[in-house]
Amino acid sequence: MYKQKLCLSTCGTYGISEVEQIRLFKKVGFEGFNVLWGYMMDDTVRECARVAKEEGMIFQSIHAPWNMCGDMWDPDCQDDAKEGIEQLKHCLDLCKECGVPIMVCHVYVGFDEEYIPTEIGIENYGKVIDYAESIGVKIAFENTEGEVYLKAVLDRYGDRECVGFCWDSGHEMCYNFSQNLLAQYGHLLIATHINDNLGVKDYNGKIFWHDDLHLLPFDGIADWDELTNRIVDCGYDDILTFELNNKSKPNRHENDKYDKMPIEEYVSEAYARACKIATMINNKRNK
Repeated sequence: MYKQKLCLSTCGTYGISEVEQIRLFKKVGFEGFNVLWGYMMDDTVRECARVAKEEGMIFQSIHAPWNMCGDMWDPDCQDDAKEGIEQLKHCLDLCKECGVPIMVCHVYVGFDEEYIPTEIGIENYGKVIDYAESIGVKIAFENTEGEVYLKAVLDRYGDRECVGFCWDSGHEMCYNFSQNLLAQYGHLLIATHINDNLGVKDYNGKIFWHDDLHLLPFDGIADWDELTNRIVDCGYDDILTFELNNKSKPNRHENDKYDKMPIEEYVSEAYARACKIATMINNKRNK
């Protein structure tokens, strides 16, 4: 798009391979993409990198697995934490090999525990950060549930050159109760996961992953005028990446209408919404 590069995340529910997705994204108008490693083999990531060069597409980031994020903080799960550290290091190695500048990383996973960061967890993430720094790859830590863990890591390591923030607009609404996280970490922003959401469904405020809908922008309750103001206010002027899902979460039906659309139509609609967001941002920058 004119004066704004737009990326779309590949998705395992689109019904076509990642390579086919990359080519479709290019055809529709997106300038780049990212992938979720752990749901695909290393060789598939390498093939995505090859096709990115062939198509002139930006390979914006690789999203690391999050299955062991909770173990990183638990003193009783340090054998699993060591495995988690090695898993993240391997993802960083893939980034380096494939010429991908950023690994997106969750800091915590879990919904029913009391959220209390531990020093051993901070130190475990420090080991991953040290490794990222040594090979020249940046880590964008993403807001998810348990934002106190994100705060603990960014408070300790936010001044490191390889450390940044990935802002997920939908997570902010459904996991973080619409706190303005860009006001806190916008100075570290190096990646975005832009999507819409309906907030927390439970009346008493219990959060759960079924609320993480990843709707197309303007299909939820997000105030995009406010959110685009936040992006402009923190000075971010890099790639805008949209992380969307055409399948509904269990016992939810908000995404069903997307699933009925041919994938070409869905991706084209995603591009139209992305252009609208980008235009709002550009208009505000140029005021």
